[in-house]
Amino acid sequence: MKLILLPYLPPWTWSQFHQHFALRLLPSVETLDSDRYSRTVRIGDRAGWISVRPLPAQACLELMLSDSLHDHAAELALRVRKMFDLDNDPAIVARHFSADPLLGPLIATSPGLRLPSAFDPFEQAVRAIVGQQVTVKAAVTITRRLVERLGNELAQTPPNEAGGLLRLFPTPQAIAGAQLDKIGMPGKRVATLQYLAAAVAEGALELHVDNGVDELVSRLCELPGIGPWTAQYIALRGFGEADAFPVADLGLLKAPMWGSGGISARELLARSQAWRPWRAYAAVHIWQNYGSAMTDPKQRQLKAVESSPVLAVGR
Repeated sequence: MKLILLPYLPPWTWSQFHQHFALRLLPSVETLDSDRYSRTVRIGDRAGWISVRPLPAQACLELMLSDSLHDHAAELALRVRKMFDLDNDPAIVARHFSADPLLGPLIATSPGLRLPSAFDPFEQAVRAIVGQQVTVKAAVTITRRLVERLGNELAQTPPNEAGGLLRLFPTPQAIAGAQLDKIGMPGKRVATLQYLAAAVAEGALELHVDNGVDELVSRLCELPGIGPWTAQYIALRGFGEADAFPVADLGLLKAPMWGSGGISARELLARSQAWRPWRAYAAVHIWQNYGSAMTDPKQRQLKAVESSPVLAVGR
């Protein structure tokens, strides 16, 4: 095993990431304890596991790698830094929004909120499509079925600290060529998922943001069944893109900061132009505002929906 320390500029809160992973945890691919997150990973032709725990007294995360991944330590460290948003300077974000009469006070109250993102953009894209028009819990159930059917077993058994890691997330090739009947999704959504997987497997679609968020969103929206909300959400959660903004998201539109009537997508889009290039951080704080107001069970159920351009809460 190899240990790497990943420093950050405080404030940074483990509780935010713990909550984020707890809501979306994928059994056998991910495990979560009170002070540790672990998962299986594939990088290049190597597979193994990583495990992360916070060291708040040192303002850093401790990253543990399986022996099989030592040759990729530098790349993995960069990806985990992005995943846990360790390179953000909270003071810069706070200053950017300080003049906004609604967002400024929210960010001043919770300056440690960051932008959690996925280890693997393809995995996040799959999760986003599976999660269209269903609750987070339902999406995790369906994605777990994909893993059980198509995910390869992990060859190297993790130590106790990362116990419970059994399978790798399915490859694009595996999903593209699979029979996915009775997986729990409508036929059109299955087709969208397999269009995406086939495009990635064949190299027709390259998942990257080298040319910016708008270019990635445009490429994703060329696939049948993927609209602007899904594409923006993939950019935000799959790449941690600071300016990604799923403007039609229900949580963004109905947050109590807007008052009882909420705000329209058109109004929010216009208002968000002043937040560039940090709109994703605005989304994180608005989702937090929305979530904090959800108190009864029916509202919590609504908060957990992450789906269509109309009924979407990307928190």
